[in-house]
Amino acid sequence: MDMTHSIRERTIAENSLVILLQGLQGQVTTVDLRDESTAQGRVLNVDAFMNIRLEDVVYRDRRGLIKQLADLFITGRNVRYVHIPDSVDIMNTIKGQLDKISRGLLQLREDGDIYQQTKVGVKASL
Repeated sequence: MDMTHSIRERTIAENSLVILLQGLQGQVTTVDLRDESTAQGRVLNVDAFMNIRLEDVVYRDRRGLIKQLADLFITGRNVRYVHIPDSVDIMNTIKGQLDKISRGLLQLREDGDIYQQTKVGVKASL
């Protein structure tokens, strides 16, 4: 998971199964869209809102017409279903993503970028 995500996005991701989709980065998968079209390509990025960016995409519209696309951005609200490749170990992928989030938070604490909530207000050190 890219550590440029906001704290809010990391919180959403670690408390939902979107971390499984984030673990598909680099994998080829198929995304079924709400309008009955599909896109198959290599996952470049998935954010906490399930927005998905694919490369080397084969896009099939609802009429069956096929287009080759170099890059495709799919908004999360248009995703109906994401096919998880058979080669993916779901539990290990989820654990790996949670470990990345934990390591990222520890690094942020060491760098002093995480703010601690106090009774008085926000304190800049942890």
